[in-house]
Amino acid sequence: MQIHDLNFQLLLSATQILCRVQEIAAQLSDQYKTKCPLFISILNGAFVFAADLIKSYSGPCEITFVKIQSYSGTSSSGILQTVLGLEQSIEGRDLIILEDIVDSGKTLHFFIDSLQQQKPHSICTVSLLYKPNAIQFPIHLDYVGFEIANDFVIGYGLDYNGLGRNLPDLHVLAQN
Repeated sequence: MQIHDLNFQLLLSATQILCRVQEIAAQLSDQYKTKCPLFISILNGAFVFAADLIKSYSGPCEITFVKIQSYSGTSSSGILQTVLGLEQSIEGRDLIILEDIVDSGKTLHFFIDSLQQQKPHSICTVSLLYKPNAIQFPIHLDYVGFEIANDFVIGYGLDYNGLGRNLPDLHVLAQN
């Protein structure tokens, strides 16, 4: 499949992804069964993951969204910008951060530091994708959907210059 000037091939099917998302939702439902956590989805990429996970979560919960940008094209710019932030107090709350992909770890590292200053009760980190070979910042992930190689991926909320977010599967940049 071609998006803009690049070719991509299937990495994970929509069925594989949904199965894993439902497993994580079941684990979170059990972990937070006596609580009402606040899910914080990091936009834009995590919106599809967040929607599927929330639909499968069985307990009471709230959801909000933040937007932190660092990507341009197929690589990180290295500069983080909070474009859309939290509007409510998180002091004393149980937070579950939903991220689409953790590669360098910079975005999540930066975001968790800013959240901790607001004194939440707990912070749980959930990422659909994790690239262990790309990590540069110390980060703890409580739940990971899939570990993948340090390759560029699109689909299921992730894009290449604005296109590909609506693909139900995950696709990896084809090696020519």
